[in-house]
Amino acid sequence: MAALDRKAAAMAAVPNKGRQGSPYSSELISGASLFAGTSLMLSGPLSILQGVTAITHDTVFSSPRYDYRFDLSAWGGIHLVVGVALVVIGVGVLLDKSWARAAGIPVAGISLVTQFMFVPYYPVWSIIVMTLDLLIIWALSRSFHPGTSGGR
Repeated sequence: MAALDRKAAAMAAVPNKGRQGSPYSSELISGASLFAGTSLMLSGPLSILQGVTAITHDTVFSSPRYDYRFDLSAWGGIHLVVGVALVVIGVGVLLDKSWARAAGIPVAGISLVTQFMFVPYYPVWSIIVMTLDLLIIWALSRSFHPGTSGGR
């Protein structure tokens, strides 16, 4: 029995080098964080493309009579800035940075509001991106635990 205890103690003292980088490693993200990061990396470029299209005054968007009507270039600039922020935060979430998870919720909320205000210009697309933004907020709120991961 004593030999078995010595063997167990010796095995516990040896670091497990064989599992580094495995799917079971704590260094990799999974679940809601992975979904949120990939969704941010999808929503960001879509907003960037929408912004560039609006800035170039493409014929895709029409200018309806609308209370929140801005110049189409202004809408393009707003979507461009929000899209770049979403991409940066998406990279941070995929790298498991706590600042990115904390910043992702309000930025996805801002994206949701801008898409809502853009509904009269391009309704179906705006509603699809709004749904994606809601899913991002849900996933980030499920995966965000303040005080964990040491501020990585």
